[in-house]
Amino acid sequence: MTHIYEPRLTRTEITKLRPTQITVGFREVELKRKEWRETAPTRGDGFLGHYIVPVVAGPKGRLLLVDHHHLVRALHEEGVEHVLTSVVSNLAHLDKDEFWSVMDHKNLIYPFDVAGLRRHTDDIPKKVEDLKDDPFRSLAGYLRMAGGFAKVAVPFSEFVWADFLRRRIGLDYVNRAFDEALATAMKLAKSGEARHLPGWCGIEQ
Repeated sequence: MTHIYEPRLTRTEITKLRPTQITVGFREVELKRKEWRETAPTRGDGFLGHYIVPVVAGPKGRLLLVDHHHLVRALHEEGVEHVLTSVVSNLAHLDKDEFWSVMDHKNLIYPFDVAGLRRHTDDIPKKVEDLKDDPFRSLAGYLRMAGGFAKVAVPFSEFVWADFLRRRIGLDYVNRAFDEALATAMKLAKSGEARHLPGWCGIEQ
């Protein structure tokens, strides 16, 4: 007999969801906000139903986001109060230290700050509204959408690309001339210099 897994969906308040990363790209959040504003009047429920938010159940009954941080932040800024969540792992029986250790080993957290430096898990925000802006995460997101690299099932792959770009493109350039910085990022993405990165689709030389 074949068993088909059907996730159990729960309507959850966004304010009760905890991030598992420190940053997002605010430009990408703004794209999600725009998408929601264009969709909400006619297909808002369908839009929300299409994006099931995966969470991990942690100590003290807390729910932690393991994907869709940009979307959830965008919906929160647009005044949406609930999203549909699905628990993908129940670690509620662990104490705090063991919980974060397990999350780390499972690649379910990304505790790196806006400078790309690893921080203590205590520095991960408690609320989606407290996520910080990493302009290079936005640059990586736009780069992927422009075909600079492929979307792959590798945890935090856009952040890996963001760190690659951070080491090669100046922050002031990204903030001052984003489109030009994106063109520079595209050249870097297609070069052999990026061949070790997830989703690389350049030409080996």
